[in-house]
Amino acid sequence: MSTRARQLAKLLVRIVITTGLLVWVFSQIDLGQFQQAVKMARWQYLVAVWIVTAILFWIRSVKMQVILAQQGCEVPVRTLFGATAVTALYSLILPGAISTGVKWYILRRSTGRGSNVFSSMLYNQFSTMALMTVFGLAALMLSNPTSLLIANANNQWLLPVVCAVLLVAVLLVSLLLLSEGAGGRILDLLKLLSGYLPSKMCQKSREVLDQITVFQTVRWWFHVQVALIAFTDTLVGGVVVYVLAARSANVTVPVTVCVWLCAGIYVLGRLPISVANLGVREVTLVGFLAVYGVEKPAALLMSMILFSALIFMAIIGSVFQLYWSVTLRREDSAASRTGQMRET
Repeated sequence: MSTRARQLAKLLVRIVITTGLLVWVFSQIDLGQFQQAVKMARWQYLVAVWIVTAILFWIRSVKMQVILAQQGCEVPVRTLFGATAVTALYSLILPGAISTGVKWYILRRSTGRGSNVFSSMLYNQFSTMALMTVFGLAALMLSNPTSLLIANANNQWLLPVVCAVLLVAVLLVSLLLLSEGAGGRILDLLKLLSGYLPSKMCQKSREVLDQITVFQTVRWWFHVQVALIAFTDTLVGGVVVYVLAARSANVTVPVTVCVWLCAGIYVLGRLPISVANLGVREVTLVGFLAVYGVEKPAALLMSMILFSALIFMAIIGSVFQLYWSVTLRREDSAASRTGQMRET
């Protein structure tokens, strides 16, 4: 099977999964009740969701600038913001983990240092995923939705204990990977295994692994700085967006619930199982918010409001994409005219 055929097959699988999840969600919804939920929505919060999302994308760009600077790559925040918005545009077709390849291409073209950009993006994804997982597990442990489902108090301790064990495991693994000792040994092992790859892939893999070692030798303050920005951007900002979306849809739940829902949907969004996280987000919100007495039409409306924020950023991304395409054509045209003049 050719590469193109495999890509089409994977896209088809994602479309099938997305369609199946959406069909299940809408089969649970009474359209009359959903129309009533739309009429009762407080749409002034929708604009706030869009504005806050744009601000968070800017903060996310500042964090990426800090990480790239550690790799010796100086990129303006404006370029990073545009690249992140363009990634949102392509995420409407490609899943999160793959659509970020578009961002890598833009930043590689801007810096000319592909391996540095790739290792920076890996560190960015790893740090954000670890942070979201830790706080998501902590919030799930505190809210403990099983207390609403299980009447027997003797069994309500299971979920908090499992969350606590996983939380400690994530922290330990993160600390080990970032340490120069244990993390260095893991990278050495990966370099050894990369020797079984074709020569070109082996060389590229080792270049990336060499760049990752930079993040194991920096001072801990750098990791703290990145974690604080990620905390402000993805967690605090993400929860604010969820709270605003909930208010717009007249959904009332504790803030801790918004924390673990935001974290869970973010982590699931990194998996290549759906298109633009559609279906996954809807099933998660409709299913889990029902535990807190939220009507399914209101939960679906909240999900659609969250999805509209992605559409809003995708529109901004399309503007950047159009501007960069026009600029690139002008540069190519100018270079072509310069070459012709030299020949004559």
